[in-house]
Amino acid sequence: MALLDGALAVDWDAPVGALMSTRAGGVSSGPWASLNLGVAVGDEAAAVAENRRRFAAATGAQVAWLRQVHSPRVVRLGRDHGYDDSGADAAWSDEPGFACTVQVADCLPVLLAHRDGRAVAAAHAGWRGLAGGVVEAALGALCEGSGAAPQDVVAWLGPCIGPRRFEVGADVLAAFAGSEARFVSRPRPDGDPRWLADLAGLARDRLQRAGVARISGGEWCTVEDRSRFFSFRRDGVGSGRMAAAVWCRAR
Repeated sequence: MALLDGALAVDWDAPVGALMSTRAGGVSSGPWASLNLGVAVGDEAAAVAENRRRFAAATGAQVAWLRQVHSPRVVRLGRDHGYDDSGADAAWSDEPGFACTVQVADCLPVLLAHRDGRAVAAAHAGWRGLAGGVVEAALGALCEGSGAAPQDVVAWLGPCIGPRRFEVGADVLAAFAGSEARFVSRPRPDGDPRWLADLAGLARDRLQRAGVARISGGEWCTVEDRSRFFSFRRDGVGSGRMAAAVWCRAR
């Protein structure tokens, strides 16, 4: 397995492979420097292909690049479970050699693993997907498919837009009714109501309510750390993309 420059360590107690990329370690230039993994952001196709090759080599597994649509749909990866590219924001697997992978650039990557390594899952959790239940759906698929219980699962929250930067409107607040403690009111000077939302905190709360007790990560802000992370909110539609992956090891 190759090393990936700048990758974040996934801090958890699970005998699985896991990887979170940053901006470092690739061949892209300009606003996509250097490890952009997104194919539809204006970067050169050859550079993205090489960046994806490096990312896959670092996992040592087959990477399935989901067509993410901010949905709660979960797909299973494995020898007899090919991904049909009809759109999904989470994947799970109980077979070694298949990396459950999500792309992000402010949305929250959530990695899940059974504590004995028998199954893994990854979810792409923007606010729409999180409010729609994508994290619970990924956890449910992992548990149902592997015979696990939520208390046997560990979770890791990757970099996302942080609670000092994620300004939202009343629609987002309403989508998380009952979780108002994760929002801080910050009206605009013209009186237009706005709130600062804690995306990682909202995900943590949902995981805990679902029965997951061991949760780590969630302390990085993609917007504030320009040198390490891509950010859609900061850089616009041409922002690069990072990825988080988790995979079962051979047993």
